Amino acid sequence: MISKGVIYILKNPSFPDYIKIGYADNIENRLQQLNNSECTPFAFRVYATYEVDSRLSDLKIHAIIDKLNPNLRSIDNYNGKKRVREFYAMSAEDAYLILEAIAEIHNCTDRLKKWELSEDDMRAEEIAEEVNLERQARGANFTFTDCKIPIGSVLVHIEDPSITCTVADERRIEYNGETMYITPFAKMISGKGYITKGPKYLVEHFKYNGELLRDICDRLGYM
Repeated sequence: MISKGVIYILKNPSFPDYIKIGYADNIENRLQQLNNSECTPFAFRVYATYEVDSRLSDLKIHAIIDKLNPNLRSIDNYNGKKRVREFYAMSAEDAYLILEAIAEIHNCTDRLKKWELSEDDMRAEEIAEEVNLERQARGANFTFTDCKIPIGSVLVHIEDPSITCTVADERRIEYNGETMYITPFAKMISGKGYITKGPKYLVEHFKYNGELLRDICDRLGYM
């Protein structure tokens, strides 16, 4: 049990593109409050915590992130009122690096803790990822056929020609003997887990027959 308040980083498979950063006097109680809601398919999980002495510390973290990139924060309008939320469109690891830098500056790295996921947590994330990929596959408007790229074509990374993939069907590629949708492939190649639009990454970083996919799409008036 954590005796002091903490800045927390929470993940939720229901919102794979966002993480939640906030403050709690007791992280277990806060999780129970959040997970009592029936509005989210999956529960919140703790990715990391940073023990602090001030209840205002999370506001300072928010201010730092907002200054670094004001477009990361979840902000919308509902019934004419502006809602500024504690959700950020960034990876949990990037958020952790910010906390880690602050902890190092204050020589308090012993207060920083990265939590381990349970087997149930990992399985829930796998299920959520499968559901998300199926949804993306059904709703995606990108197909290799529309881009006049035939099945069996080899695509080459523009920055690292040693990275190639083969078009397996209209929406999937084959890489290292495995057939997959474009988004998980883009995450794997880029190392950026927060990528949600694999086709966008693909057309900007790969070429076919020496021509950038982006140029092919532009030429055909696609995407």
